[in-house]
Amino acid sequence: MSAPAPGIRPLSSAEGFLCGGLAACVAVTVSNPAEVAKTRMQLQGELAKQGGTKVYKNALDVIAKTWRNEGIRGVQRGLGPAYVYQILMNGSRLGFYEPIRRQSNKLIGADATDQIPLTSIFSGAASGIIGASFGNPFFLIKARMQAYSPVLPVGAQHYYKNSFDAFRNVWHAEKLRGLVRGIDAAALRTAMGSSVQLPTYNWTKNQLISRGISRGDSIWTFLASSTVSGLCVLTMMQPTDTVLTRMYNQPTIRTPDGKHVGTLYKNPIDCLWKTLKAEGPLGWYKGSTAHLLRIVPHTIVTLTANDIIVGLYKRVRDGHVLE
Repeated sequence: MSAPAPGIRPLSSAEGFLCGGLAACVAVTVSNPAEVAKTRMQLQGELAKQGGTKVYKNALDVIAKTWRNEGIRGVQRGLGPAYVYQILMNGSRLGFYEPIRRQSNKLIGADATDQIPLTSIFSGAASGIIGASFGNPFFLIKARMQAYSPVLPVGAQHYYKNSFDAFRNVWHAEKLRGLVRGIDAAALRTAMGSSVQLPTYNWTKNQLISRGISRGDSIWTFLASSTVSGLCVLTMMQPTDTVLTRMYNQPTIRTPDGKHVGTLYKNPIDCLWKTLKAEGPLGWYKGSTAHLLRIVPHTIVTLTANDIIVGLYKRVRDGHVLE
């Protein structure tokens, strides 16, 4: 994640992709129940004046009721596509970030190892958009599966037997257009989050090390840096995250020319505006508590696990595993 020390061969894009994807899969296993809660909170009272009927009181209430009525399968809905999405999304974000940042530094005449805010933000956003584009079909399926509840439904309901059934149904109904639905919202959301995730993580980590507060190989350095990064991501990404959930989950109709279009929103900006008019600015921040419960541990586990996995991988690759 941080710039490599002189004389140490940095990871290739493929190596970074694989290490980052593995780290993200570890994290999503922990954070998925909170993601289910976030999705349902964001859809509760959608476009309803005064918030509509409340099925769930808060994020913890979602998890408690889902566990009571649907069991472990309910709180881990969408875990299969979530794994694939995390490999594609965070594998790209973590794997392409450093190569893009180094090349961006070279283009402006700076040293490849320098931590420059502008190139760091650009590299975070660019690598995030790449990952969001690759992972869009899996995020769409994940969101719809997490929104579905046979007992306490909120929002539009899409029932699928499993991930394969979901892909089959979407492809049969809408072909490729259905699988890329919401990709504009996904790119916007991920660019917002990725633009701050890695830069704030690296900046915090470098500050802790350079000021002698903590060692570079200390688990507390990883945890502190990941916590700061997670809070920054939450602040930047929440409104667009709500938009993405609603864009993915909205029902569609077939137009006379054969196209399937959303019945509620035309695009992310339209979703932001309609949500603001109907629910006020707080509508953008529905599910914030659940998002916090998801993003902080997810970011901590992802970035901490990534640093540990990368370190172990380099030791094995470079023949230092017994040292």
